[in-house]
Amino acid sequence: MAITSDIVKKRPGYNLHIVKTEKYKTNTLVFKMKAPLTADTVTYRALLPYVLQSTTETHPTSTELRSYLADLYGASLDVDVAKKGEYQIISFAMDIANEKFLSNSAPILAKGFELLMEVVFHPKKDGEAFESATVLKEKRSLKQRIQSIYDDKMRYSTKRLVEEMCENEPYALETIGFEADLDKITPELLYSYYKKALSEDEIDFYVIGDINENEVEELADKYVSLKERNPERIKPVQKKVEKEREVVEKQDVKQGKLNIGYRTNVLYGDEDYYALQLFNGIFGGFSHSKLFINVREKASLAYYASSRIESHKGLLIVMSGIENKNYGQAVEIIREQMKEMKQGNFTEEDLAQTKAVVKNQILETADVARGLVEILYHNVISGMSIPLDEWLEKTEKTTKEEIVKVAQKIECDTIYFLTGTEVQS
Repeated sequence: MAITSDIVKKRPGYNLHIVKTEKYKTNTLVFKMKAPLTADTVTYRALLPYVLQSTTETHPTSTELRSYLADLYGASLDVDVAKKGEYQIISFAMDIANEKFLSNSAPILAKGFELLMEVVFHPKKDGEAFESATVLKEKRSLKQRIQSIYDDKMRYSTKRLVEEMCENEPYALETIGFEADLDKITPELLYSYYKKALSEDEIDFYVIGDINENEVEELADKYVSLKERNPERIKPVQKKVEKEREVVEKQDVKQGKLNIGYRTNVLYGDEDYYALQLFNGIFGGFSHSKLFINVREKASLAYYASSRIESHKGLLIVMSGIENKNYGQAVEIIREQMKEMKQGNFTEEDLAQTKAVVKNQILETADVARGLVEILYHNVISGMSIPLDEWLEKTEKTTKEEIVKVAQKIECDTIYFLTGTEVQS
């Protein structure tokens, strides 16, 4: 089955990705800026997109900007900051109506281009600084988001596991940044960093929908103005496990959070990446997996139990919520499931079911324009070019033996347990 792929056009300072499809009723524009994760810049990058999406030269207040979006037949504008491997990625995304479905053929795509590029390139500023009121407001919001992680114990425990497991590696950094660094960021410093990011980041611009390739190129050439750069490409830090670690943290919590981090020694694009995806599906990725059935259902030890892989860093993370007193037993059963996988104790039926779910998950993600961008963007992060068809085909062809083989590479690195203060560990 042919899956939509992107046509990549090299432009000064960035890559333009044109994805032609009649699948969606709207057109989607996604502008991505990628740079290595560093402690010095992580908080700047966490703050920057929120300042940029607040106001522009032409729309100097948030109210005016949002009102103009509403006038564009309810266009949406969102920003996001994410971590893929040891890169931090800023995304600006806009969904706009396709003018083919409008009674009057207003140039909506051109207006969308103009507005998104104004957000990125023409912010409201005060000399060589961002407007101080906007920066202050967004710093306050970011501080609240940073503080809220502590209250979300599921997210907090995953963050703490990664910090412990990847100590002294860039991946240990949380993309949301540091509260302590926020106070030091002035409107002048943030504006200076913004100019640096625009001149140095690896930039990819996706335009998706029922679009005309020539029109998209003309609009891009009109509204996107960037200088050539040689963006820094980094390889994720890959460490061998010398000794398994156990970290127990105590807080006033009723439900314990048991998270276990493994090194898979496999990255996106590696030949055995497809086997790793299926391994994760059988082990803990889905509701039919070993963790869900054996830890949660049969032993009734966990409120939730699942696993996920970080494709660009080579990690497998198990997350579970348990009664504090069940720690030892839960660790034992999770270890047992890993051992079962390494020994090939799963059926061809398990494998067939997992292949179907993995394939369905990929297709469902690609069914939404922004999801399709995330799938295509894997290739930018990895510096590879794997069409979606090939991904699905190689997943389908993966054998049980290949999954057992990839399982042998997986090593337990760190066990992290957040438990109540009343429990003796």
